[in-house]
Amino acid sequence: MVHRIAVLDREKCQPKKCGLECYRLCPGVKMGEKTIIFGDDGKPIISEELCRGCGICTKRCPFNLIIIINLSEELKEDKIHQYGPNGFRLYKLPIPRKGAIVGLIGKNGTGKTTALNILSGKIKPNMGLIENPPDWDVIIDHFHGTELKDHFEKICNKELIVSFKPQTVYDLARFWKDDSLSLLKMFDEKGAINELIENLNLKECLHKPIKELSGGELQRLAVAICALKNADIYFFDEPSSYNDVYQRLSVAKVISSLAKQGKSVLLVEHDLTILDYLSDYVHILYGDPGAYGIVSGVMSARVGINALLDGYLPAENIRFRDNPITFDVFAPIGDSLQTPNIIEYTDLLKSYPTFKLKVSRGSLKEGEIIGILGGNALGKTTFMRIIAGEEKTDEGEVKCKARISYKPQYLYSESDEGVKTFLDKVSKGDLETSLIQSSIINPLRVNKLYDKSLKDLSGGELQKVAVTACLLREADVYALDEPSAFMDVEDRIAFAKAVQRFIKAQGKSAIIVDHDVQLIDIVSDSLMIFTGEQGVRGEATSPIEKEKGMNIFLKDLGITYRRDVDTGRPRVNKPGSKLDREQKEKESYYYLSKKE
Repeated sequence: MVHRIAVLDREKCQPKKCGLECYRLCPGVKMGEKTIIFGDDGKPIISEELCRGCGICTKRCPFNLIIIINLSEELKEDKIHQYGPNGFRLYKLPIPRKGAIVGLIGKNGTGKTTALNILSGKIKPNMGLIENPPDWDVIIDHFHGTELKDHFEKICNKELIVSFKPQTVYDLARFWKDDSLSLLKMFDEKGAINELIENLNLKECLHKPIKELSGGELQRLAVAICALKNADIYFFDEPSSYNDVYQRLSVAKVISSLAKQGKSVLLVEHDLTILDYLSDYVHILYGDPGAYGIVSGVMSARVGINALLDGYLPAENIRFRDNPITFDVFAPIGDSLQTPNIIEYTDLLKSYPTFKLKVSRGSLKEGEIIGILGGNALGKTTFMRIIAGEEKTDEGEVKCKARISYKPQYLYSESDEGVKTFLDKVSKGDLETSLIQSSIINPLRVNKLYDKSLKDLSGGELQKVAVTACLLREADVYALDEPSAFMDVEDRIAFAKAVQRFIKAQGKSAIIVDHDVQLIDIVSDSLMIFTGEQGVRGEATSPIEKEKGMNIFLKDLGITYRRDVDTGRPRVNKPGSKLDREQKEKESYYYLSKKE
């Protein structure tokens, strides 16, 4: 049996600007059935019971706003929540565990935040009954015989104390107009304010008004507020965004400490390194982004992440992606490339009134990808701008005859221009036939965004378009500053592999700055490491072979990597574990071998 769902993007539906093709061409409507009717807002409502799944409306809608999907009839009983007629719906829920961190992973738009909102009591699940939402008795009875029954009984009786770190940390500026310290004091229920200020490096922002804080400061402040509350269960929605690797590790240690106190923790995170480092258990969310999401059964962190990469859930016999994601165990080393230098530079010095950057001499070879790792405010973006010719140095010289295409760190657009039109201009009309179509646009599903305007794109969507535009330009060197920001786990890995294929196939070169260590590990041939004092001084190494660079960087972080036996992906050893101790004793923080 088939359970059919129909999804319409009601926000973008414009019935006055089309010929109502969905209604006029529907076979059911032509036969006098009420397969499609019009709501009070004048927009169509598609009956999922009467829809025949012919696909005419999906193909003929001029705005491509309709999705018709066939699902298993059994899944119908697992519907937890639906956002209005023909809206997104979520099937099944993750299960919190006391004294453990449960991670949620999957594509953007598959319901991770919705799941957190339901489990935290922010959203009362309607079980798909939009017209007559069920009472709590019905909801609780639905979960009879499961661990979630007690959870929802406590929510219903207001017996569950919840602490929630939201995804949108910039909302703090609208909520609070005073400084950070006064906000922390208001939520300090544990008397741990000084400890968290120290652990999350918040000293510099304590007396700043909230509206003046950077994204990273807001993120760490929001994590501190969440951790200060004396709750039964803690929810963290993307706590790593805006932070550098060092700050992400600090945030991870704070979250880990809550589970060690016997609390339940649910975590949504797109940085696979941090997710693997933190999670005890994992649920995968899969489906059609924006249409529906399904929560998998619970798995151990290792098994769950490997299942995500494989695209297959063995316990449920479900394949949710056609091709598995694999990792090359032995990546090419930059020093072995027998190709000419296309950029050379001497020791560089760049000074500002309050900051000084020193860069050791180096070069970029033809066909080489240099990955850049380091904390925030150490001059990584300044170095990229110097190489791109957007900044002048005080001392030193950059010899570069190469054409450079630069994707900046911060992206913003208020343009009404369509994505397809914008990319066509960049590609000079060669968008459909270029190598980038198969290597970048298709893997990252940029073609799904063609009909959207630039100003309507989400952060992750705008990032994909900006990366695509950068790579479409005629250039010898592609400089990408934080390309993974706002991308989900799968897109980050797809991007890293796609960029490497694209660069190598054309004999081009690239310099990539990112805080996702796994992405840099996948994409780069050699590394530059930035160290120093944030906002005061930065020092950069010459490009060095990846294994040596990773060892330097991971030693400074105090963590060790090994390779997963089955997938070859890099994994963080649990602090203090046998492998962690052994690798630190050998000064081998980064493993190229799959042997554990």
